[in-house]
Amino acid sequence: MNKTRIVTLAVGMLLLLAACGSATPDASPGAVAQEGTQSAMTGISVSGRGEVFGTPDTLTVSIGVSVSKPTVSEAVDIAAQRATNLIDSLLGLGVAEADVQTSNYSIYPEYEYAENQAPRIIAYRVDNTVNAKIRDLDRAGEVLDAATAAAGDEVRVNGVSFALEDNDSLLVDARAAAWGDAKAKAQQLAELAGVTLGAPLTISESVTNYPVPLYARADAFGAEEATTPIQAGQESVSVDLTVTFAIGS
Repeated sequence: MNKTRIVTLAVGMLLLLAACGSATPDASPGAVAQEGTQSAMTGISVSGRGEVFGTPDTLTVSIGVSVSKPTVSEAVDIAAQRATNLIDSLLGLGVAEADVQTSNYSIYPEYEYAENQAPRIIAYRVDNTVNAKIRDLDRAGEVLDAATAAAGDEVRVNGVSFALEDNDSLLVDARAAAWGDAKAKAQQLAELAGVTLGAPLTISESVTNYPVPLYARADAFGAEEATTPIQAGQESVSVDLTVTFAIGS
């Protein structure tokens, strides 16, 4: 009995030692991976911004007609005629057909309100609006004058805005400026911390164009004695970078 118990105890200890020995190698890779992941996330994170300016190359105008008449059919007919004249004028002065897009078409009743009486329909209004993109900015005033004259008194100009569509070269300059800003900040932080700046680990970019809005009233256009002045001004293109640099050895 004593020998049997001693043998059983010895076998149990061997199994326990074997289990402990097999656990050690399995745990090590996990620990190394965890430390490696933590190390990869260590670094100096900074943001950089670069902004450059350029002259807009397109102008988009929201222009249309608004007609109020006693009957729907009358309002629709007149609005269609005025809108056709307006669009034909735009196309005739070089605006591409692909750059003219209907943005709103609506028909709704107009009411008269009197005390102690139910609202009464007195007319129907038809609105027809297009967004037209003018690429020849030197002729923008001429195009707007002609379009508003073609639409007549029913014309409505809701506003114009400039855009910079060909901004590739500006993006290159803004991106370089943003990178220089980010790296200078990271270098300063590394020096303050007494470490060496390593290679970039992560880089993310955000690009923004800031248009220059210009709002105009319908009666600002259509003067026969002069062309409506249109000033494009400038538009900014900005690049924001978020960069994480490694800490060098």
